[in-house]
Amino acid sequence: MERTFVAVKPDGVQREMIGLVITRFEEKGFQLIGLKMIQMSRELACEHYKEHQDKFFFEALISFITSGPLVAMVWQGEHIIDSVRLMVGATNGLFADPGTIRGDFSAGGRKNIVHASDCLESSDREISLFFRPEEIIDWDMALGNWIR
Repeated sequence: MERTFVAVKPDGVQREMIGLVITRFEEKGFQLIGLKMIQMSRELACEHYKEHQDKFFFEALISFITSGPLVAMVWQGEHIIDSVRLMVGATNGLFADPGTIRGDFSAGGRKNIVHASDCLESSDREISLFFRPEEIIDWDMALGNWIR
C-alpha cells in the first residue's frame, strides 16, 4: 500500500470543491487516512515548493498558495501515487484531459484546484511537512476486501 499527499488548494476551497475532490478518490476505492484544513504560512509554502525557488513564477505561487485556507489530505491505496496523478490531470487545466479533476474544473494556470505528490519521495516529504505521525489514522476499511 502506498500513501500520497493531496491538497485542495485555496481556489478549490473558495469554489467549494472539497467534497467533490474527496468523492472522486473515495469512489475510486482509496482510503482517506489524514485530513485537515490549514492556512499555509509563507515558511511552509517555501519549503513545500522549494524545488521551484529559482523559477520566475515562485513568488506568484507562494502568494497564491498562502492566499486562503487549503485542505491537506493523506490517501492510501495500491499504486495510489500514479493513480491520483492520472485522476488529477495535467498541471495546466487548459491541457488536462476531460474526466480529470483539473480537466473538468480548472480554468488553467496555477489556479488548478488540487495538488498531488508526483512520486514516492515527494509524497513522503510532503506528508511529513503537513502531518505529524499521530495525525495519520491507520484504520481498517471494511470495503477494502471488495476493492483490492
